[in-house]
Amino acid sequence: MKICGFQKMTMLDYPGKVACTVFTGGCNFRCPFCHNALLVTEIDEDNLWEESEIIEYLYKRKGIIDGICITGGEPLMQKDIAEFIGKVRETGLPVKLDTNGSYPDKLKTLVADGLVDYVAMDIKNSKAKYPLTVGIPGYDISKIEESVEFLLSDAVDYEFRTTVVRELHTADDIAEIADWIAGAKRYFLQGFVDSGSLIGENLSAYRPQEMVEICTRAQEKLPNTVLRGIK
Repeated sequence: MKICGFQKMTMLDYPGKVACTVFTGGCNFRCPFCHNALLVTEIDEDNLWEESEIIEYLYKRKGIIDGICITGGEPLMQKDIAEFIGKVRETGLPVKLDTNGSYPDKLKTLVADGLVDYVAMDIKNSKAKYPLTVGIPGYDISKIEESVEFLLSDAVDYEFRTTVVRELHTADDIAEIADWIAGAKRYFLQGFVDSGSLIGENLSAYRPQEMVEICTRAQEKLPNTVLRGIK
């Protein structure tokens, strides 16, 4: 596992739990608005975390930490992710996996093997705008569609989420996504935040009231649409 970061406590990343978060390095997408762009473009190979450090911490904080989130980058790019999660499971902690949905076979295997308790999948944009939004011209979204279909089957607890960027998303796009994932348990819309180290340039967020209006449009298609982190 290429572990580039470790947040020892968070109440935001795993719904309803006090968790810690592991950040894996590397991603197959180049989303211009990526909040963790340095995990994609500038991996510091000399400052990686050892798996043993993470597992030791989990045992020490047992009873305080009640979940772990594995995010990225794209965690399913890691060849030994199943082995790492297996070690985490031995601590008794539930596991939340963040993914962009481009590795449906790996996702299905982890779920079938009982290694993942909750999946948060990013829906980057409407189908027509996927190549633009993931930074890969001509990108084939068939793997994304497969992951969406799998999660909608309720094989594991899940959420879908979209980071909304003024220059990339319209209210119509979000409504199209809501149509696409019709019947989903949860769909979260979150505002774009400039981390200061983006892959793209000249990107901006919608104002809170505009996000409310976009959310209302989506709720017409998918009532379980909720704003996250919008004040």
